[in-house]
Amino acid sequence: MWALDLGTTNTGLARWDSVTNKPVMVDFPDLCRAPEATEELEAPRMIPSAVHVLDDTGFWGKVGKWGFVAKRTFVGKQALIGRAALELNEGELQPNFCKSFKHALGVGPLQTVARVGRETFTARDVARLFVRELLAHVKSTTKERVRDLVMTAPVDAYESYRAELKSIAEGLGVERLRLLDEPVAAAIGYGLSVIEKRRVLVVDFGGGTLDLALVDLGVKGLQEGTCQVRAKAGAAIGGDTVDAWLLEEFCKRLEYPLARDRELESGFWYRLMLEDARRVKEALFFRDQATFDVAPPDDLRRFEARLRGESKAEALDVSRDDVVEILEGKGLYRALDGCLETVLEQARVAGIEPEDIGDVLMVGGSTLLPSVYPRIEARFGRDRVRAWQPFEAVTYGACTFASGNVSQSDFIIHDYALATFDSEGREHFEVVVKRGTRFPTPPDVWKRQLVPTCSLGQPEKLFKLVISEIGAPDERAFVWDSSGDVHKVGGKSGETRTVVKLNGANPTLGHLLPPHQPDDRRPRLEVSFGVNADRWLVATVLDLYTKKLLMSGEAVVRLL
Repeated sequence: MWALDLGTTNTGLARWDSVTNKPVMVDFPDLCRAPEATEELEAPRMIPSAVHVLDDTGFWGKVGKWGFVAKRTFVGKQALIGRAALELNEGELQPNFCKSFKHALGVGPLQTVARVGRETFTARDVARLFVRELLAHVKSTTKERVRDLVMTAPVDAYESYRAELKSIAEGLGVERLRLLDEPVAAAIGYGLSVIEKRRVLVVDFGGGTLDLALVDLGVKGLQEGTCQVRAKAGAAIGGDTVDAWLLEEFCKRLEYPLARDRELESGFWYRLMLEDARRVKEALFFRDQATFDVAPPDDLRRFEARLRGESKAEALDVSRDDVVEILEGKGLYRALDGCLETVLEQARVAGIEPEDIGDVLMVGGSTLLPSVYPRIEARFGRDRVRAWQPFEAVTYGACTFASGNVSQSDFIIHDYALATFDSEGREHFEVVVKRGTRFPTPPDVWKRQLVPTCSLGQPEKLFKLVISEIGAPDERAFVWDSSGDVHKVGGKSGETRTVVKLNGANPTLGHLLPPHQPDDRRPRLEVSFGVNADRWLVATVLDLYTKKLLMSGEAVVRLL
């Protein structure tokens, strides 16, 4: 069972692994964007949605274009796709090349996007070539012909876009094609079950555009792969736009004359600098500082300045705060806030308030930009925002849908731990709810008898229930700390563990009367935790000395 998520910038292809019972991103080193990368968190197996139409396909390439042949076998090569297409056009963009076709396929499938001599290729042609070469690669590497396929489609796509996908798949021998709305795929990929209606806000911020959609998911719609749109908004801003903004500002600070004419933009040095600006941007997802150090050849004025010893710096140190300042000045955060307000206003007109939104799903690599997640978290709360696999959620969700293994009940996403202290004041974290736990649970799914710390040798008058979210090393996810900075947990270069205290500033408190004495090492408290139907961690606390119930099913924090 296969799933294909055609993206504006990158495409994901996954298959269902019947051994692990999980979706797996297909690894095609010849096509993917980063074949030598070892950091799985950054989705190096995604395939750039780029196509280079071949000048001469040869005899077999021409035969492979015949309709009855294409449905039965892949003969010859008609185009290069993915990284191979990008690399062929590094030095100079050729008319054969199309960097992205998805938008044009949706709004104007007959629009010319590539040319070979006098022959023109429409968005429809190029999309077909991309899918054709991708499925041919599947056949040559896995010996399996894709006959059963799920493809994703934007929720607001015209019916003509879906018809284009159906026509492409049918013409390439796919016998069973199912189309899945991208928000539904994202919901499945993030582990949401739909046993009753759920209202979900999807923030899709990828390489080409920013799109927000508020949708209702239902049982019948999930079976059909569709959802109901209640509100939507978007902006023509994506990762590619951000890269250009950053390059413009970096060159301004380095006093490089960055011409905006077509010749430079399509030239080798401009694209090389643009790629380095992108590298700096992505490095600053996780670090406080990075260096931009690619410069174009010196013009005569700069060469003479060097001879006089007046040359400027050849590299620029860039901080995360610098990027935030640049994006603030360019209006990115205003655009994000504006789209969000538009969606919420449309929702209010329909009688939907912000608190009626059950989950917020973050998809697309640009959701990792500084200050994007914190803005969404501040509006909706950490317990409603799912953001740990922005690159893969849609593809994985589509593949899970294809397999028929959609979750029938909700489960807790992370480990959650109780902070305790030993007699020397060292902090420890004991997991009280494990990730994967189905809820609601019994009220005593975790129960322990605890001895109050009595720090500094003083009688203990209060007890605190401080709960932390734990990112485990085998979890492989992006995690945001309390400051809004993103961390990689697991993977090749991720941290071994990330701890985020959820209620450290406002812990759940209880009083011990009489106070517990430092020399009394007997357990004083019996603490039980459970998870209710609304994902709240609830606590029951019994004073073993007085036999009084200090808490009974009291809500502590809401879990994700």
